[in-house]
Amino acid sequence: MNDQPGRRPQKSGKPGTSGKQGKPGKPYRRPQKDPVRLLAFEALRAVDERDAYANLVLPPLLRKAREKEGPEKFDARDAALATELVYGTLRRQGTYDAIVAACIDRPLREVDPPVLDVLNMGVHQLLGTRIPTHAAVSASVELARVVLGDGRAKFVNAVLRKIAQDDLDGWVEKVAPPYDEDAEDHLAVVHSHPRWIVSALWDSLGGGRAGIEDLLEADNERPEVTLVARPGRTTADVVLEEVGEESALPGRWSPYAVRLTEGGEPGSLDPVRTGRAGVQDEGSQLVAIALANAPLEGRDEKWLDGCAGPGGKAAMLAGLASQRGAALLAAEKQPHRARLVANALAGNPGPYQVIAADGTRPPWGPGTFDRVLMDVPCTGLGALRRRPEARWRRRPEDLEGFAPLQRALLNTALESVRVGGVVGYATCSPHLAETRAVVDDVMKHHPGVELIDARPLLPGVPALGDGPDIQLWPHLHGTDAMYLALIRRTA
Repeated sequence: MNDQPGRRPQKSGKPGTSGKQGKPGKPYRRPQKDPVRLLAFEALRAVDERDAYANLVLPPLLRKAREKEGPEKFDARDAALATELVYGTLRRQGTYDAIVAACIDRPLREVDPPVLDVLNMGVHQLLGTRIPTHAAVSASVELARVVLGDGRAKFVNAVLRKIAQDDLDGWVEKVAPPYDEDAEDHLAVVHSHPRWIVSALWDSLGGGRAGIEDLLEADNERPEVTLVARPGRTTADVVLEEVGEESALPGRWSPYAVRLTEGGEPGSLDPVRTGRAGVQDEGSQLVAIALANAPLEGRDEKWLDGCAGPGGKAAMLAGLASQRGAALLAAEKQPHRARLVANALAGNPGPYQVIAADGTRPPWGPGTFDRVLMDVPCTGLGALRRRPEARWRRRPEDLEGFAPLQRALLNTALESVRVGGVVGYATCSPHLAETRAVVDDVMKHHPGVELIDARPLLPGVPALGDGPDIQLWPHLHGTDAMYLALIRRTA
């Protein structure tokens, strides 16, 4: 198997259509539009054609559909089905590509991307949902007639009828190489990850087959929506009461976390709408908590978030800082992301400042801050649950592109903190090239620094490894795979 599924040739413009001809003597029947599947197809095309992210494309499409009047207006069940079709198809794309490839007489790369989107969405309905077989096939063929034309709809019909002859386990057994012959390729097909990512995650996780399979399975599960009760503005108990205990649960590890148990728009909840709470994975909350809890020598007055966009951790740090009489400076290179940070911090009770600044060329002087967070840009391999399409876009060479920036930002952080102060190096990737390799390399050039054992700063959180750094995991902690190393400057 290739590292990247053999799909997605160059964009081919609008899907073609074929003639409107039925069988001899049979009148032509106009295809029936299914608003739910049309919307899901539109979202998948945006992901492929514009390199958009589903979590950014889908909400406005759903919002627009709910605002429509008449038969095309969405209800909650429609929105849930559209969401499942989009995310399920993207998460299982690698597995479904392998199954489709086994059922056609041409290389997968020769299938037009719009056709493959309809096919994979149909495969997901057949093998990944409880939709009855006849309904999954007929709905997919009708969608193909609407968006592709009658000619290619016949192709879709023929392929899906072949696939409908077996279930997911049966197909995986046919298309995946045996584990004993090629373990990484087997896992890549079974769990729908590019081979290079399987290899990288396995290296980072260590251990045997069970652990990596649990991790890959967790990457394919729908993540919970987690809120953060922003310190100084509200508490988790208040948010739970306002949201309703029938719709939410306390966080597993963070005292500021509230887990939503029902779907819907978190932005419509009053605590989020008013800025007292925000949507934030519990792993990101733990990173901010650990940095804030790290012991300091001397003053504790000036904090820095050096890569603050889009503002989730900055808002939490600003609240924690204000409770101690400290001030936060939040810096973000991109002006539009700096504005997002400013929106997130608006209403913080204590002093803070947001600036658009390049963290590798800081406008502040050395030794200015007591605590510094550098949550650096990375491949995002730790958040594949939330952005399933990212696994198909990333390449191993992306690591080389991020490496100089990650090292430069950590260098800035160590220069920006005072002697006795603490730096937190964080990344939403467990890849060793973005975590320990960066920390080890930079620390070699800074003899006056030492690693702090971060594990005791998160009491009650299990399976944090051998330390002194921390790696969180979706299958062990229910969080994104956040990494954190705490470094104290000693000279």
